Amino acid sequence: MKKDTHPEYHRVTVTCTTCGNTFETGSTDENIKVDTCSNCHPFYTGKQKYKNVAGRIDKFNKKYGIADEDEEE
Repeated sequence: MKKDTHPEYHRVTVTCTTCGNTFETGSTDENIKVDTCSNCHPFYTGKQKYKNVAGRIDKFNKKYGIADEDEEE
Protein backbone atom coordinates (compact mmCIF):
# COMPACT_ATOMS: atom_id res chain seq x y z
CA MET A 1 0.00 0.00 0.00
CA LYS A 2 1.09 3.54 -0.66
CA LYS A 3 1.78 5.78 2.30
CA ASP A 4 -0.45 8.77 3.06
CA THR A 5 -3.19 7.84 0.56
CA HIS A 6 -5.83 6.72 3.02
CA PRO A 7 -7.62 9.15 5.35
CA GLU A 8 -7.47 8.59 9.09
CA TYR A 9 -10.34 6.57 10.51
CA HIS A 10 -11.73 7.89 13.80
CA ARG A 11 -14.13 6.62 16.45
CA VAL A 12 -16.77 9.39 16.42
CA THR A 13 -19.96 10.25 18.27
CA VAL A 14 -23.05 10.85 16.14
CA THR A 15 -25.52 13.33 17.64
CA CYS A 16 -29.17 13.71 16.59
CA THR A 17 -30.23 17.36 16.57
CA THR A 18 -33.92 16.47 16.92
CA CYS A 19 -33.98 14.20 19.98
CA GLY A 20 -30.43 14.49 21.32
CA ASN A 21 -29.68 10.76 20.97
CA THR A 22 -25.99 9.90 20.65
CA PHE A 23 -24.17 6.79 19.49
CA GLU A 24 -20.65 5.87 18.41
CA THR A 25 -19.47 4.74 15.00
CA GLY A 26 -16.37 4.90 12.83
CA SER A 27 -15.81 7.60 10.24
CA THR A 28 -13.24 9.79 8.55
CA ASP A 29 -15.09 12.83 9.96
CA GLU A 30 -14.37 13.85 13.52
CA ASN A 31 -17.90 14.94 14.45
CA ILE A 32 -21.26 14.01 12.88
CA LYS A 33 -24.64 15.66 13.50
CA VAL A 34 -27.81 14.26 11.90
CA ASP A 35 -31.33 15.71 11.66
CA THR A 36 -33.16 12.48 12.50
CA CYS A 37 -32.00 9.15 13.82
CA SER A 38 -33.55 5.72 14.27
CA ASN A 39 -34.68 6.78 17.75
CA CYS A 40 -36.94 9.60 16.47
CA HIS A 41 -37.59 8.79 12.77
CA PRO A 42 -41.29 8.03 12.11
CA PHE A 43 -40.50 4.92 10.05
CA TYR A 44 -38.70 3.26 12.96
CA THR A 45 -40.87 4.55 15.80
CA GLY A 46 -44.23 3.87 14.13
CA LYS A 47 -45.46 7.35 15.02
CA GLN A 48 -46.46 9.24 11.89
CA LYS A 49 -46.93 12.99 11.89
CA TYR A 50 -50.09 13.71 9.93
CA LYS A 51 -49.98 17.46 10.43
CA ASN A 52 -49.67 18.50 6.75
CA VAL A 53 -50.19 15.14 5.07
CA ALA A 54 -54.00 15.22 5.12
CA GLY A 55 -54.07 18.64 3.44
CA ARG A 56 -51.75 17.51 0.67
CA ILE A 57 -53.77 14.37 0.01
CA ASP A 58 -57.01 16.37 -0.21
CA LYS A 59 -55.36 18.87 -2.56
CA PHE A 60 -54.11 16.05 -4.80
CA ASN A 61 -57.51 14.31 -4.85
CA LYS A 62 -59.30 17.57 -5.65
CA LYS A 63 -56.82 18.38 -8.43
CA TYR A 64 -57.33 15.02 -10.17
CA GLY A 65 -61.03 14.60 -9.35
CA ILE A 66 -60.59 11.58 -7.11
CA ALA A 67 -63.45 11.08 -4.65
CA ASP A 68 -62.91 9.76 -1.12
CA GLU A 69 -63.85 6.12 -0.49
CA ASP A 70 -66.25 7.27 2.25
CA GLU A 71 -68.11 9.59 -0.16
CA GLU A 72 -68.66 6.89 -2.80
CA GLU A 73 -70.80 4.72 -0.53
